[in-house]
Amino acid sequence: MTREELYENLNEVFRDVFDDESICVDDHTTADDIEDWDSLEHINLIVAIEKKFSIKFNMGEVNKFKNVGEMADNILAKL
Repeated sequence: MTREELYENLNEVFRDVFDDESICVDDHTTADDIEDWDSLEHINLIVAIEKKFSIKFNMGEVNKFKNVGEMADNILAKL
């Protein structure tokens, strides 16, 4: 999977989780950039991403993500 394909899939997940078709994430997107991205939605987002890509994150990985780019790097490493 290319990074571009990954982001197409991530955008689908983000749009579904946050119920906002206008969301378009990139490497620099953080929780501050998406209005409803709080701790509860973060859990929902992680679960949705794990399902979409058939992967599992450990808590250490999740806590280290500073932006979507770091999350994308981790997903690509797992695929």
